[in-house]
Amino acid sequence: MAAQTIILLVINVIGGAGVIGSYIQGIIAHPGSGNVLWGGVPAGMRPVYGISMILAALGYFAFMYFILFKLNPDEVRIAGRFNFSLLHFIFLGILIPSAFWMPLTFYMINNPGGGAFTWVRIVLIIVGLFSCALVWALLSLNTREPNLPYWLAVAGSAYFTFHTAVLDMIIWPILYKF
Repeated sequence: MAAQTIILLVINVIGGAGVIGSYIQGIIAHPGSGNVLWGGVPAGMRPVYGISMILAALGYFAFMYFILFKLNPDEVRIAGRFNFSLLHFIFLGILIPSAFWMPLTFYMINNPGGGAFTWVRIVLIIVGLFSCALVWALLSLNTREPNLPYWLAVAGSAYFTFHTAVLDMIIWPILYKF
């Protein structure tokens, strides 16, 4: 595995552990408060979110498989001018803010009206925008012959972006009730 690929894998392992760790810490530190994280998402819409979370995770695995195992970092050109290392920044832009969502949300719940909702929104906006950047990067790769893993990566990143940019960044804050 090429050094650039290993760096991306490390970013995902450490960043993913940070996201999952923040969720575990949040749930342990605030037992029984799972409902409050839904904000104003109606009970009937929660299964849609649950299914979407699973589809977004499957999408994540699809694009990670393609990026880690099907791309040669030395040959990658994104939009004709960026190299593979752009993917490092995109994933940092997705994973680092994602690790702050749950702690900031619990802080907002415990300190309403103190501007924390703005920080939660900023986190969601950053993740949503970097998710869009991932779709753009995959679509603008210099792939000569797009194949099934490529198209699964594009579809997976598009669905991941739908979840992070539409459901999380737009709908969740609109529905959130203090």
